Amino acid sequence: MPSPLFDFTGRRVLVTGASRGLGLEIARAFAAAGAHVALNGRDPDALETAAQALSATDAGAGAVSIAGDLQDMAETIVGTAAQRLGGLDVVVHAAGIRDRRPTTELDADAFRRIVDVNLTAAYRLARAALPHLARSDAGRLVFVTSIAASIARTPDPAYTASKGGLDALTRSLAVEHGSDRLTVNAIAPGWFVTEPNRRLADDPKVQAFVDMRIPLRRWGRPEEIAPAALFLAAPSSSFVNGVTLTVDGGMSAQM
Repeated sequence: MPSPLFDFTGRRVLVTGASRGLGLEIARAFAAAGAHVALNGRDPDALETAAQALSATDAGAGAVSIAGDLQDMAETIVGTAAQRLGGLDVVVHAAGIRDRRPTTELDADAFRRIVDVNLTAAYRLARAALPHLARSDAGRLVFVTSIAASIARTPDPAYTASKGGLDALTRSLAVEHGSDRLTVNAIAPGWFVTEPNRRLADDPKVQAFVDMRIPLRRWGRPEEIAPAALFLAAPSSSFVNGVTLTVDGGMSAQM
């Protein structure tokens, strides 16, 4: 049974980027804590498989899948989620992309695409979701940013800029909408073993860097991001607003 502090029984949660990786782990945690979850992503087959798996568990109120690209369909996705769940209490935005190329190889169109997906789509999602969250007794908007929002690693200019913007957007929305009795916060993950990082995680040279740079001397496991999302989304965290919670094994704390 979930802790009373993190009990989401009856809560209605939309998670984007939920077909795999950190987004799926976050959706799984909300379902296990009793929430009714809507999963969004661009892969309808993967989403439906994930939703069926979550609905088959003993905990939770079931899950539904809503496929679609937030760049073009944010209002439709949010409206469909609210209609199918009977409203929205929590929205977690975990969708994003990356293009690891240096500035000299990354033209303006490629840069713009990263910013559109990682930042502008987040704004569109927030703009559509905030009126629904304001009608909840404990509305919560949570963005998944990155430690790249505050520290940089080469070559990654577009991703770093987009996540820095998302970090700033979190603070701005928290200040603007606090009077609506809802909170806006973010999670900044460090190095997690997800599908795109699997090759790097198996590289001995990269592991040597991890041993030197991360105090815990290991990569994060995807399921280790979910407790941070539950904390920021819980009704009990009602006075936590406008913060970015770093989950990186101490990487950004070490010189």
